[in-house]
Amino acid sequence: MRTGDGLLRRVVRDAGGWTAALAAVTLTGAVAELLLPAVLGLAVDAALTGGTRWWPAAACALVVVLVATDTLGDLASGYGAARATARLRERLLRHLFALDVRAARRHPVGDLVGRLVGQAADAGQAGTAVVLGAFAVLPPLGSVVALTLIEPVLGVTLLAGLVLLAGLMRAFVTDASAATAGYQKALNSIAGRLLESLSGARTIAAAATRRREEERILGALPELRGHGRRGWELLARASARTAAVAPLLQLSVVAVGGYALAAGWLTPGQLVSAVRYAATGAGLGAVLATLNRLVRSRSGAARVAELLAYPTPTDGDRPLPPGRGALRLSAVSVYADDGRPVLDGVDLSVPAGATVAVVGPSGAGKSTLAAVAGRLHDPDAGEVRLDGVPLPRLRPDALRRAVGYAFDRPALVGSTVHDAIGLALPPGGAAPPADGSPATPAVRRAAEAAAVTDVVDRLPAGFRTPLADTPLSGGEAQRLGLARAFAAADRLLILDDATSSLDTVTEHRIARAVAGRPGERTRLVVTHRVATAAAADLVAWLDGGRLRALAPHRRLWADPAYRAVFRTDGPAG
Repeated sequence: MRTGDGLLRRVVRDAGGWTAALAAVTLTGAVAELLLPAVLGLAVDAALTGGTRWWPAAACALVVVLVATDTLGDLASGYGAARATARLRERLLRHLFALDVRAARRHPVGDLVGRLVGQAADAGQAGTAVVLGAFAVLPPLGSVVALTLIEPVLGVTLLAGLVLLAGLMRAFVTDASAATAGYQKALNSIAGRLLESLSGARTIAAAATRRREEERILGALPELRGHGRRGWELLARASARTAAVAPLLQLSVVAVGGYALAAGWLTPGQLVSAVRYAATGAGLGAVLATLNRLVRSRSGAARVAELLAYPTPTDGDRPLPPGRGALRLSAVSVYADDGRPVLDGVDLSVPAGATVAVVGPSGAGKSTLAAVAGRLHDPDAGEVRLDGVPLPRLRPDALRRAVGYAFDRPALVGSTVHDAIGLALPPGGAAPPADGSPATPAVRRAAEAAAVTDVVDRLPAGFRTPLADTPLSGGEAQRLGLARAFAAADRLLILDDATSSLDTVTEHRIARAVAGRPGERTRLVVTHRVATAAAADLVAWLDGGRLRALAPHRRLWADPAYRAVFRTDGPAG
């Protein structure tokens, strides 16, 4: 958990002044707790000898200090943990959005949410856990010193017992860390499966596989229960051992103190102080609770740090030079996690303003090629250039204004339909007009090009209808995704099977919008439809991750292997 420990230190710093305030309050409380037994002892001796009567008042004042520090400590720990958790979640969320799509897909969405919500909150308690853990040892150690000053034999007796308790707690920390990490991992696994199932609830209902899906989701429940039970057993065992040893330790100190009183080595007030110090030194319940909190914080930080350890692509600072979207892939290779090549040395030149259809059998690497063409992720080898500039050297805003993406199952993001279409536009072009008109010109043009204006106009509030109140079919969602891509793409439009749910008439209307005016922008269209390939200027035929051919559709149609890609018997167009 070395990386997690480094994150813990940063989380402690993120709590800011609240950590320092908690440390000051806790230190004040620890000092008051150590002074109270001595003052009580002096008050007893004063009462027996007729000395000063200020000691009882001093004891009362220390009790007030203890109550105040306990209250202020809860306040400081709460505010500090909230601030640290918020900053950690913000850092993790920014990092997740900065990752390329391959890195994010290594974890189910439910697991990512679990780490963002649950484990980040555990890690955010680090400042409180560290401060309380550091100062929790002051009362026991201070009690040893105080007893040694009263009578060395008493100090040695308490110290021997504390060494035994420390050994028991060390074993608890080691075992509980593994149990907590396993519990968090199993819990996130269940959350990931649940989210997958909720997104496919209609399919599950149609297939009548609800029971089977419940069993799959809860498949990790025995593991979760095992880790949870193990954690509670370890805590209960450590608490029982502490509860068993602590009274024996107090009795030992009382017995030695009683003998010392009978021998005349102690005054009655010193015996009272010794008894109180023995109770303070042996009362390690707070230490155990703090250790348990620290274990959870450490495990949570380790799981958050695992995500933060993924490297993010570096952004460039160059603007795009004048151009019309010439795209060039040079020796581009992409490998799966198991080392299998998904794209293998692909060289592809897409002329500016041309439409290139990307076809091939399932698993040929079509979507991966589309992803690297617009830098959804970088290739493992080779280079991708847009109008002569390598994509990693471009400013992110310049790249995203130049390239528009549409997918087969678009995720619509935004509060309203207008927001969803104008997602990639600059702030001025995405916000609804202040004059009350339904949509900005850029958004309306994009909606018209995607043949979705009639759908939007039928909604209760048109373009300003909240997405949550917008029932959409698969084809209508695809058209909104296409509109978003049309609005964003200045130079390169990439469609990854983005018309698969459209009817033939709508697809023809959108095909004309995709083609646009000659030379308007470059189009890269991943498709499995013959008509789309036939309408393109060129077809990039992928097979097994390699570019098998780049030629017009009519020329390729003479090859039986090419025709087999579409599983059809007759030529098109």
